[in-house]
Amino acid sequence: MEKSEGQKVLLLAAAALILYWLGNWVIPVTDPVETNYTQTAKEMLAAGDFISPRIFGNYWYDKPVFFYWELIAAFGLFGVSDFAARMFPGIFGVIGVGMTYFFARRLYDAKTGLWSALILGTSFGYWLIAKTVITDLTLFVFFNAVLVFFYLAYTGTNKNLYYLCYAAAALAVLTKGPIGILLPGFIVTIYLLWRRDFAAVKEMKPLGFLLFFGVTLLWYGPMIALHGQDFIDNFLGVHNILRATQSEHPMWDVWWYYSALFFFVLFPWSFTLPWAAWRWFKARRLPKFDEKELFLVVWAVAVYGFYQMMATKYTTYTLPASLPIAVLTARFLMSRLTLARRILAVWSAALVLLTFFVAVPVVTYGGYSCWDVAAALRERVLPGDLVVNCGDYKVSIPYYSDLPVYQAETAENIAQKRPDGKSWNAKNVMPFIDIADLPADRRIYLVVQSRFYSRFDQFFRKDEWQKLGEFPNHRLYVREAEEK
Repeated sequence: MEKSEGQKVLLLAAAALILYWLGNWVIPVTDPVETNYTQTAKEMLAAGDFISPRIFGNYWYDKPVFFYWELIAAFGLFGVSDFAARMFPGIFGVIGVGMTYFFARRLYDAKTGLWSALILGTSFGYWLIAKTVITDLTLFVFFNAVLVFFYLAYTGTNKNLYYLCYAAAALAVLTKGPIGILLPGFIVTIYLLWRRDFAAVKEMKPLGFLLFFGVTLLWYGPMIALHGQDFIDNFLGVHNILRATQSEHPMWDVWWYYSALFFFVLFPWSFTLPWAAWRWFKARRLPKFDEKELFLVVWAVAVYGFYQMMATKYTTYTLPASLPIAVLTARFLMSRLTLARRILAVWSAALVLLTFFVAVPVVTYGGYSCWDVAAALRERVLPGDLVVNCGDYKVSIPYYSDLPVYQAETAENIAQKRPDGKSWNAKNVMPFIDIADLPADRRIYLVVQSRFYSRFDQFFRKDEWQKLGEFPNHRLYVREAEEK
């Protein structure tokens, strides 16, 4: 690599890190997803247990351990803070940009590598997830590393690179579960079948599976030994098989979900797809792909197609497809770099503005995090007081307040919502309390979500409760203990 090119790469990495870390110290972690991760890591760190994820004192099998290790490391180094929580997603965001650069450079040239990295790194979805406390940027890196190393080994002379495929797949499985090897393996299989190159399988270092299992069993082995069937039923049964077969959010289980999401995630660069389609239509011909383009297209289409078949759909699932799409987009824009530079300049400035004028105020004051409710409770709650919640349970309240928060429900609702095997109830591990059993001899603080004000009117005597504060989407009440 030439010195000037090396300087460009360092500048790219520094710019990406600044962009992904910018403002993170004033963006509270949000409900419901981010706080599940941060609260789990916080409890693991407090317990000194770096194997078994736990939340509210219960073992928690939602995700494997790797992302929790990232959070634990950040909290251990810098304390439990908003910046620390968002630190590693930003770091992995930079790694993903760098990997895109080097891969596209190997495929084509340095200019294509640079623009592929710029397109990926400034895509709205990638930028957003690089600032979000979730597993997806870590998975992006390990998942796509499998395919990058596969293609370099497949098309090159160094077949030992296949071992890096197995290592990356193992880390992907430690990040998100079986999908970390199943989907990359599915993509490789489709590509080889398309090329009718069955002989390539013999070169793919099957002994690498020993490396794969050696790495994955470092965590899965102890978890099975410690938690047995409970771990298997919940981790595989609920959080993998159930997710694939029963939609967690039925309203989004529609055929067009990821097609529409594509334009949102890849914005502003997603305009190139309809532009290219229009050119192909005008030319009255289908696109012809060379070997490199074929692999990139199979990679992208397989990711979208696979997740479209899954019952549960999330906005982040198709993120791994952004790498090959970024490379294809860069190739399309190579003859239109003046336009690309203008888009890049305007949009990069827009992302900075979005950080401070949209993300920070909306998350901080828009009710997406209950940090303010937690702060009010932390100032008032004394030993012996009880904190209960009416409405959707907000993990940000116990996370920011360091107080136990009980979910107040009727006895009938508690029976319906408690974990009961292979159903979405497995996620309801928060502590419950029967509304009828609220103790009269303790001061009780009650958090009521706006959507559930009618429930407050129905199940609580308003004359007993004093309103302490009004927050975005929440009210805070107190009921004093009865005098003895």
